[in-house]
Amino acid sequence: VLHMDRNDYYGGESTSLNLAKIWKRFKGSDTTPDHLGVSKEYNVDMVPKFMMANGALVRVLIRTSVTKYLNFKAVDGSFVYNNGKIHKVPATDVEALKSNLMGLFEKRRARKFFIYVQDYEEDDAKSHEGLDLHKVTTRELISKYGLEDDTVDFIGHALALHRDDNYLDEPAIDTVKRMKLYAESLARFQGGSPYIYPLYGLGELPQAFARLSAVYGGTYMLNKPECKVEFDESGKAFGVTSEGETAKCKKVVCDPSYLPDKVKKVGRVARAICIMKHPIPDTKDSHSVQIILPKKQLKRKSDMYVFCCSYAHNVAPKGKFVAFVSTEAETDKPEIELKPGIDLLGPVEETFFDMYDRFEPVNAAEEDNCFLTTSYDATTHFETTVKDVLALYSKITGKELDLSVDLNAASAGENDAA
Repeated sequence: VLHMDRNDYYGGESTSLNLAKIWKRFKGSDTTPDHLGVSKEYNVDMVPKFMMANGALVRVLIRTSVTKYLNFKAVDGSFVYNNGKIHKVPATDVEALKSNLMGLFEKRRARKFFIYVQDYEEDDAKSHEGLDLHKVTTRELISKYGLEDDTVDFIGHALALHRDDNYLDEPAIDTVKRMKLYAESLARFQGGSPYIYPLYGLGELPQAFARLSAVYGGTYMLNKPECKVEFDESGKAFGVTSEGETAKCKKVVCDPSYLPDKVKKVGRVARAICIMKHPIPDTKDSHSVQIILPKKQLKRKSDMYVFCCSYAHNVAPKGKFVAFVSTEAETDKPEIELKPGIDLLGPVEETFFDMYDRFEPVNAAEEDNCFLTTSYDATTHFETTVKDVLALYSKITGKELDLSVDLNAASAGENDAA
């Protein structure tokens, strides 16, 4: 594998930047104010996402042994926005009974639903209670328990991590599996959330894969300007040219920016990066946290996401917190559109606003040998991205990646994880 990158850093769009580079990118100068601390102590992700502890990405990292190059730490909190306040996301029957999200009778109904999901095993017909979840829709399953709309909202968006409400009319098996993944990930570290995150930020991920690739004879070339994909008369890619040299290849794998004529624009992401000197209020002083603001709560077409981490994950100097607010853009005014999420943060020392287009490939890889990824979405977790990568892996190799691994090979302790 030859990996060429036009940038002088790893990770492309999803890199982690120090403060000077962020300042340069958004303000045009690399002189940063003293009160924000030392530039090199910042490792700020441009596309911040947490990993589900038992999720597909962690399984990929274990399967490829990339975990030996990374240190993880559990994320403190997982919250949902409801009726103007933020609440811890309840993931089990016990947590449902303690939650302020619901009234007394609703708690009991939710508890019964959570018990059904916890006990459900696909290959144990007894646990199905006469329901075929491959045929029954999520809406039908939920109506059996008589849950209120607000309860359905946090279950669908903050627990099952759906991005829209189409899931309600799709087979319930998918939502039940997603809820089980959340609860099992949460139980894994007895922490306040099901998520983990690498020390020093996500920029560590591409570097870890580059190191692994080198072990197997792969070559990584940074700072390769104008990587031009070469095609033969039949439209098949046969190489990539940079600085007058052409590397011959059978397959080209790249992000949408390298082959703009083979993708279509499918949306835009609006985001704010905020530097603070305190945790987000009402998150129990969490040093790392995700808050999901379901679209219905905001009367929007898509959810809004808040991601916060701090010096606890070595992404900022001592005492500093970095928060992101992101959503699928519905206007071209991010500072107005992101206000509901920014309002949750409390006083902010510095804010950077940004928008970027999202693309999806429209080419036929079997005809042109080009395998393109989909742009990163607004979610603050990796579940959607990994799905895309695994589908791409199958397209390239013709086989599925076996993800049945020993999850104990990657652990996240209170202080760090190996």
